[in-house]
Amino acid sequence: MSQSIRLRPAQLSDLPALVALEQQSFTEDRISRRQFRWMLKRGHCSLIVAYTDALPLAGYILVLFHRGTALGRVYSLAVNVGMRGQGLAPQLLQAAEAAALEQDCLALRLEVRADNEAAIHLYRKLGYRQFGFYEDYYADHAPALRFQKRILVVNTRTPGMVPWYGQTLPFTCGPASLLMAMKALNADIVMDRRHELQLWREATAIFMTTGHGGCGPRGLALAAFRRGFQVELYINREGPLFIHGVRTELKKEVLELVHQDFKEQIQVAGITEHEAEISFDILERVLASGAYVLMLISCWSFSRHKSPHWVVLTGIDDHYVYLHDPEVDEDEEKTLIDSQNIPVPRSHFWRMARFGKEGLRTAVMVSAARDSKDGRRA
Repeated sequence: MSQSIRLRPAQLSDLPALVALEQQSFTEDRISRRQFRWMLKRGHCSLIVAYTDALPLAGYILVLFHRGTALGRVYSLAVNVGMRGQGLAPQLLQAAEAAALEQDCLALRLEVRADNEAAIHLYRKLGYRQFGFYEDYYADHAPALRFQKRILVVNTRTPGMVPWYGQTLPFTCGPASLLMAMKALNADIVMDRRHELQLWREATAIFMTTGHGGCGPRGLALAAFRRGFQVELYINREGPLFIHGVRTELKKEVLELVHQDFKEQIQVAGITEHEAEISFDILERVLASGAYVLMLISCWSFSRHKSPHWVVLTGIDDHYVYLHDPEVDEDEEKTLIDSQNIPVPRSHFWRMARFGKEGLRTAVMVSAARDSKDGRRA
């Protein structure tokens, strides 16, 4: 490798050269000048460029960091044609890993075209391991392989295998999370928009200040119970939820009526409801038993929006809570890859799993149905 190659953070003055290299390197899915500018000025990312005395831009690598998580993603890597074969790509990847470590990332993920044998060989050689495959991923309908490399060495375990489903509407995070948990427990569960909306109609309990209503924990618990699953609830406060965000007396009255109705239905169904704080010990026990947990979090940690949001926990260990997020935030350049098995440091997760002035913390545990005769899992 040439000793004249040097690396530095990209600057706005690099925009023309970045765009030119992008045009040279890719025919599909190119990053636009506007996107590069956004990354440099506002993006939560690291954009590193390589240069030599003779070549102002020999290559670049772009790594995205997602707020509230310990996950980084190599979004794009490009090397000037004249610099290929000189070891620049590995050098850029090592710089990306160093930048990710500075952000306390547990792992780096990336996707690559299934027919890009040279890149696949490079990633494997540098310690990246394939953990997924997506059909019809790129603009030309080519499939993608998903790779990951653990860059922070800790004693941690791989989260459980939970199918991922993305919410199709802004207000259906709860139903989407419930679909994922039920599908992990019963392969016959259909994850589609029709079922998503059925669950939303059953579980809606919340009047927001504007827009459609959202789903509360009791509504989601009842929806899972009706489909044959065992359910357990934790809610650390009594009364209608999110009532502090409602301004009119009429809406408050509706919230109270819905709250009482759901409470009565929970009692009739025999669903255990704990009016107490859930703990990590409880989460570890529930997940170890083969059940899954829906938890309400504040979106602030992920997207800087102050709104409640449901996710499903896929695993937990001494360092991280792993979760599937049903939302793909395209404004943050996320893809569905960035929304699966997201590692969140335990201390950070505990702060984000609390919402509003009242400090609401709630969880819905969903486990497989049991045979009524001998108590075995169905």
